[in-house]
This record gives sequence, C-alpha cells and structure tokens, in this order.
Amino acid sequence: MASATLQKELECSICLSLYTDPVTLRCGHNFCRVCIGQVLNTQHGSRVYSCPECRTEFLRRPGLQRNITLCNIVKDFLSILPHQEEVTGICCTYCIHSPVPAVKSCLHCEASLCDDHLRVHSKSPEHVLTDPSTSLENRKCPVHKKILEYYCTEDTACICVSCRLDGEHQGHQVEMLDEASEKKKKKLRDVLQKLTTKREKTEEKVQDLDEFKRRCQEKASGEAKRVKAFFVDIRRRLEDLEKRILTEIARQEMEVLLSLCTLVHKQEIMKEELSRKMKDIEELCNMTDPLTVLQEPDTGDLCDPEEGGGDGDTGGHDGGDGDTGGHDETHDVDVDVITRLLHEGISDLTAYLQTISPAKPEDIRPQPPIPAPLDLPMSGAECGVDHVIVRTEDVGKEVMTSRDGDTYGEGPADILLDINTANNCIHISDDLKTATWTRKTQNHAETSERFQYYNQVMSSSRFTSGRHYWDVEVSRLGLWIVGMCYPSIDRRRDQSLIGYNSKSWGLCGGGVYNNQNSVIHVSEAIQLPHQISSDGIRICLDYEAGKLSFYELCDPIRHLHTFTTTFTGPLHAVLCVYDGALNISRGSRRSGRSSS
Repeated sequence: MASATLQKELECSICLSLYTDPVTLRCGHNFCRVCIGQVLNTQHGSRVYSCPECRTEFLRRPGLQRNITLCNIVKDFLSILPHQEEVTGICCTYCIHSPVPAVKSCLHCEASLCDDHLRVHSKSPEHVLTDPSTSLENRKCPVHKKILEYYCTEDTACICVSCRLDGEHQGHQVEMLDEASEKKKKKLRDVLQKLTTKREKTEEKVQDLDEFKRRCQEKASGEAKRVKAFFVDIRRRLEDLEKRILTEIARQEMEVLLSLCTLVHKQEIMKEELSRKMKDIEELCNMTDPLTVLQEPDTGDLCDPEEGGGDGDTGGHDGGDGDTGGHDETHDVDVDVITRLLHEGISDLTAYLQTISPAKPEDIRPQPPIPAPLDLPMSGAECGVDHVIVRTEDVGKEVMTSRDGDTYGEGPADILLDINTANNCIHISDDLKTATWTRKTQNHAETSERFQYYNQVMSSSRFTSGRHYWDVEVSRLGLWIVGMCYPSIDRRRDQSLIGYNSKSWGLCGGGVYNNQNSVIHVSEAIQLPHQISSDGIRICLDYEAGKLSFYELCDPIRHLHTFTTTFTGPLHAVLCVYDGALNISRGSRRSGRSSS
C-alpha cells in the first residue's frame, strides 16, 4: 500500500508514468523534461505560457530546472520495483502442485527456491544464491558453465574463475563485478551530468532565440503599422487635395458658364434687333407707293445695324431709333478661340472672356462652385432671362402631411422678404413679396445684414419651434438655390453662399445645369438621382425633430431629400437667384411659433 502511494507521487501528471529526467517550474510543480517541453512548444503560438498543473501564467517561456533529488528518488524506486515484481512473478521450481513465490535463485542448480526449499537447500560454496531470476544461464560462463564473478578490464568482458586462472584471460587485469559496475556507473554519471549541462545551455539558447524571434516579430509588426498609418495619411491628404482641386474647377466652370450666359444673352438681343430692322426694311421694299417710301425717316441705321450700337443692350428701343447711349461696348466673340481655350484651361478662357466683354461688376459677378456635370449642354434660350421674380403668397388653408406621417396642420401666413438683407442685384417690391434679379444696381443702403457677394435675400420671419412648410415656384432657366439659414450666416465673403457653410442648407438647380439638382450643406453636395420636372418645390421644417425636407410638387408629391440635424437657433427662409424665376408662398404649421 505504501509502495502504491509512493508510486502515485512519483508519476508525471502529463504522461501519467514515472518521472523521466524530472524538472521543476517556478511554481514548484514537477514534470518529465520531454513532456513539459512539448506542452510549452504548443503554447508558443499563443505567446502565453502556463503550468499544466496550477495554470500559473508566465510572460516568457519558463526555464526548466532539473530536480536532482526527485531524480534520485525515482531511480531508487525503480531499483526496488522490478525486484518486488519478480518476487511475485517467479515461482519455486520445486513446488509443482501449486505455484509458490520464489525468494532466491541458485545459480549452480539453475533453480528458484521458496522459503521451504531454501531451508533444505545445500549450503556448499558452489551453490551461489541470488535474487529470483528467470535468466540464470546468462549469469554463467558459456565455456566453463561457472558463475561469472570477475570483469576483465583489458577485454571488457565478464569472466568466471576458470577463465581468469586457466583460460584466455589468464594474467589479465581483472576486477570484481560489483567494483567494476560501480566504476562504470560513476563514469556514466559524469557523462550524464555533462550532457545535462549541455542540454540546459542548449535550452537557454533556444529560449534566447525564441525571445529574439518574438522581438523581431513585434518590431516588424510595429513597422507595418507605422507604414500603414503613413499611407493612410497620404491617401487622406490626396483626397483632400483632390476635393479642393475639383471644387476650384467647379468654381471656375461656374464663372465661365455665367460669362458665356451673359454673352449669349446679348447676342440673342442683337439677333432680335437685327430681325426687327430686317422686317422694317422688307416692308419698305414691298411698298408700291414711292411717296410712302420716301416719306419714311432716314433708314441709314436700318441698312447698317453695326453703326447703331453693335451688340449692346437694346432694351428701350422705340420704333428703331437706335439709341445705345447707355450700353457697354462688346467686342466680337471668336468661337474658335473659345473652343481652343476650353481645351487649354478654364483660367485662360476666363481671361479671354474678360477681354471681349468688359462688363460692369454687377453684370458678371463671381458665382459659387455649384456642383454639376462639367459637360451639360446649355442653350442660349436657357440663359436669356434678364431677371428673376420671387413672390410670397398666402396658399389658403391646406393640410400638409409628410412622408413620415407627420401632419403640419393649417393656419397659413405669408413669408415677407427682408429688404435689408437683399443683395444690390435684387429688387424687392413694395409689398415685400416679390424679388426680381436685375443687372441694374439697386443702390440699397449698405448695412451689415445685406448680402454683398451673392444674389441672396432672407425672409424677415424666423422659426424657433413647431412645424412649418411653404412652396416655391422655380424657373427652369438660369440658376436658383432655396433653403434655410441661421441669421449668423456670413454676408460678405464667398462662404456666404447657401449650403456652402455650416449655417445653411439648400436645394439648387436650374437651366444652367440642364435641370440637374443637388442638395448642399457644409460644401458637401449630393446630386439627386432624377430631374425636377415640375415648377413647384415644397420646403418642410420640423424644428424640434431637426428635419428640413424638400418635396417636388408633382402628382403625386415626391420626396427629394431630408436633412437631419439639431437646430441651435432661429431659422430664416433664404434664396439665391440668377437668370431664373422663383415664386414662393408660405404654408402652415402645426404647433410652436414663428417670430419676425
């Protein structure tokens, strides 16, 4: 029972066998060197090492310290264990009726003896007794059949007494078997100690190499992360640069389009004037009464229209008097030059247009970089309107329901335009419901509230709560933007355009862009997937929900886009017009208040 308990304590918890070259971890548990080495190798991939017995974790691969004391205990136990097993496994040779365990074996008789037969066994010297064994013939000399008692150091062989005295080993240096065995064991222990030391050094080198490998992997991983972050930053910078360049290209494109629009408009006016003069001349030529022909006023200006004012503004002509005193001179437009400059660069084309059309600043103003396709066709008729009309009207009692099911209710009220905010190129009617874009400067009093850079105007009414809606009748000609803004929007610089700052939201479109529409906020434009085919736009504001929605007034009404944010101050309706027309009418609100 004690032997079984000791054997249990000497078993490795990994292989469940007796320890083989036992080693100790820092936590105090013992394992076979091979067994724990295999376990640590499997844990190397996870970079976390732990004791299989108590699960104690180690940051680095733990060193293995040989347990010499435990190793000696195992050796002593193994030297006893086989003897005990043989006692129980070898039976007495003379007990033929029932197997009786043998306690000794006689080398001379080559038989195993139990206690009873051992007492009657011969005590003569030639009868040598040993521990029970089944291979007794191996302990005798194969030549003389005598017990092997000596070890010849010269021939390294075990011999009997006859071999030593009379045989081939006569005169050789010999030793007793026990003495020779102890000497050999001592040499083997020395070799084992050297091998153990060498193995431990090899394991330390392996651990150092593993640690160096780990550091190399960590360094490579750090370098990879640094390179990835570097290229992510490069891509971000390139994207920002691309965005700025595309925005600048769009801005320059807008300036060119507006300049060309003005030139085409003047050419259209000139064509109409020439057509009128041609008609007058044809009528005179078709008259049969010479007196009537001769009594007509001098027709020199009819015959040579170039002398009558060129391609200037013909507005105000009455009966073909050719009065052009208040018009700017415009040089001839070379289409081939414009085509060539379009291929060479927008900046060169802009400079060329300025040389052929020295118009006043109010005639051709710098305009915003409204996002739009760069190759959209634009006809002269689409740019021929010289004014924009904006009207605010009562729409009557009407119930408005959004696509989300929110009801805006009844109670319409007019939106009045604030003349103190109108740009000098916008004329406001006396009833504050009509805004007209014009080339003639209105000479409004200069105030800090007035828009200086773009043709924009705000409503005098403001909204701080509740749900509201109003309709805008838009023109398919020119350019327009409608939306909402905070009263703190910039009024003087180029950042004041609706949608191109953080204080306004807008929907833009018009004939300049072939009726392609976009919604804009903080200079981020989202092009709508379809054209607006009708002339009506509905704007819905839900202040508490932070929603500003745009709808097309077609049948059925179609949702265009909804901005979602958190409003932080009062909001005003705002619009921008250029070569187009807008009619705006106030809708209703469900709750809250609107203050002017």
